[in-house]
This record gives sequence, structure tokens and C-alpha cells, in this order.
Amino acid sequence: MAISVSVVLLLVILAAVFLRNGALKFSHAVVCALLGFYLASSSMAPTIHNGLTATADIVSALQP
Repeated sequence: MAISVSVVLLLVILAAVFLRNGALKFSHAVVCALLGFYLASSSMAPTIHNGLTATADIVSALQP
């Protein structure tokens, strides 16, 4: 678990650097995809899923 958390933190930092740089290359997209896969297999996945579901429910309930 400690290795997984370390990899997730490293990929978060790399993704933040790539986003701030503004030049998204293929290697940057691969890092972002790896970050998604590691987050999906981490213990944070249910919390992220619940947060996104709640946000989607709020947005879908809005009346224009």
C-alpha cells in the first residue's frame, strides 16, 4: 500500500506540472492515464466515486 500511495503522489505532482506547463504531449497523457488507473485501485476510489456521483446528481437537478 505504501508503494501505491507513493506512486499516486508522484503522478499527481507530475500531472500538476504538466497542466501548469500548458503543453500536453503524448507522454503527459500517459502519466495522466496511469494516475487514473492508480487512483481507481487505491483506497480513495470510493470517496472519489461518491463525490462525483453527488456532483452529477446536483447538476442534473438544476433547472435552467
